[in-house]
Amino acid sequence: MICIVKNQYIAKEWRNKNMSVVGNKELLQSARDAAGSKKVYQRISLLVDEGSFQELDAYAKSADHSAEVVTGFGYVGGLPVYVFAQDSEVDGGAMSKTQAYKIRKLYDLALKTGTPVVGIYDSVGGHLKEGAELLAAYGDILLKSNNLSGVVPQVSVVLGPCVGTSALIAAGADFVIMAENATFTIETADENGSAKAASKLGLAHWVEKTEEDALDRARKVLCRLPSNNLSLVPEADALGVCSNSELQEGAKVTDIINAVVDDGSYMEFCPEYGTSAITGLALINGASVGVIGYQDIVGSYCCSKAARFVRFCDAFSLPIVTIVDADKFASLREAAKLSAAYSEATTIKITVISGQAVGAFYIATAGRGANADVTMAWTSAVVSPISPAAAALFQSSDQLAGSENPIEQRKQLIEDYKTTQASPFAAAADGYVEDIILPEETRQKLVSHLEMLAGKRVSTLPKKHSNIPM
Repeated sequence: MICIVKNQYIAKEWRNKNMSVVGNKELLQSARDAAGSKKVYQRISLLVDEGSFQELDAYAKSADHSAEVVTGFGYVGGLPVYVFAQDSEVDGGAMSKTQAYKIRKLYDLALKTGTPVVGIYDSVGGHLKEGAELLAAYGDILLKSNNLSGVVPQVSVVLGPCVGTSALIAAGADFVIMAENATFTIETADENGSAKAASKLGLAHWVEKTEEDALDRARKVLCRLPSNNLSLVPEADALGVCSNSELQEGAKVTDIINAVVDDGSYMEFCPEYGTSAITGLALINGASVGVIGYQDIVGSYCCSKAARFVRFCDAFSLPIVTIVDADKFASLREAAKLSAAYSEATTIKITVISGQAVGAFYIATAGRGANADVTMAWTSAVVSPISPAAAALFQSSDQLAGSENPIEQRKQLIEDYKTTQASPFAAAADGYVEDIILPEETRQKLVSHLEMLAGKRVSTLPKKHSNIPM
C-alpha cells in the first residue's frame, strides 16, 4: 500500500529535477508543496489498490500554500473510484475556494464517467477570511453532491473533525463510515458529535476502531455496489454457505439473514438505530443484495432507516430481500414513508414471511401494495388483517361470554384462528402468497427467484418524482 506514497515522492523528485533545469524557484516550491503531506497519501493508499492512485490538480494553490485537499482517482477491487481527502496538515484541512474547486471538478468527472466517489473528511472548518466566497464554495459542493445522488454511489469516511456544512455534505452520502475518535456534527453548541452519538442517531452507518478499519470498510462496501445507476449489480464467487438446515420455526430475523446469505458476507449497518429494522448488504450465491429484516413493533426510526435503504437499493438496482416477522407500525407518518418507498421501487423485491405479517405491515412490505415480485411464507407464518388476538375476540365473543374458563378458551380461539383463517395456506389460496416453504428451503428458494428475476424490466410513468411522506 505504501507504494502510492512512494510514487508521490518519486513524482516530487521528478518535478524538482525538471524544475531546477528551468531554474524557477517559485515553480519548484509549488511542486514541493503539491506533494502534500505523508498522512493524507497514506490514507488514500489504504483505500485504493496498490499503486493505482493518480492525483489530479496537484499544483493547485490556496493562498500561499498547496490546497487543503488531495483529489484523484484509483481502483478498488479493480474498479475505478474518484477520491478526495482533506489534508489536516495543511491549514487544518479548512475549506477554501480552491478546495471547493478541486472537489467540484471531481464530482463533475464522476458524473461524466459514472464513477463512485469517496470523500475522506478531516477538517476544522472553513477559511472565514474568504467570507461570502466560502459560503459559495460550500454551496457548490453541496449542489454537486446532491445532483450526483442516485447516479453513482457516494461514501463518506470521517477520520477527524467533520463539522458545520462539511458535515451536511458528508451526511448526504449513501454511506457514512467513522473512525472511533472522529467528530461529526453540524454546529449546535450542546450537540454531541462523537462517533457513538452519530451511530445511535443513524448518521454513521459503521463506526470502526481505527482509520485503517474505516478505510477497509469503505473498500468492502464499494466492492458490493455497482459503479453507477446503469451498471450491472456486481457478482463474486459464491462464498461458503452457512447451513440453514438448522433454521426452525420462530427463528430470530438476524439468524435467518445469516443463514440464507453467503457465509461471512453480511454487513449490517446502523445496528444501534431503529433496531426493529435490520438492514445490511450481503451476497446470495455471489450476487449483491440489500437485506431488510423486520421484527416486533416497527417504530418511526426503523421506518426511516428502512425506507432510505429501499430507495438506495432501487436507485442502483440492487435486489431487496425482506424478512418479515412484525405485527404493526408505531408511527403513521413513517409507515406511509416506508410504504411509498416499497411501492415506488422497481428493483427486484422478494419477501419472506417467517413469522407474523399483520394488517398494514403486510400490505406495506409484502403484499401487492409493496409491489413485491415474490412473497413466500414459512408454514408457521401468520398473515392476518388484524392481530390474531383481536380477530379471535371479535369473531368469537359469544363463545367467550359463555365459557367456564374464558382465558383458556381465548388462547384456543387464537390458535385456531392462526391455523385456519390466518394461515399461509389460506393466504396462498387467495393469491396473496406465491409459495409456502419450510425454513430450511429459504436460501435455495431465494437463489432460484433471484436468478429468474435478474432480467426484470419495469417502465414507469413519466414524472419528476413522487411526493414521498417525509
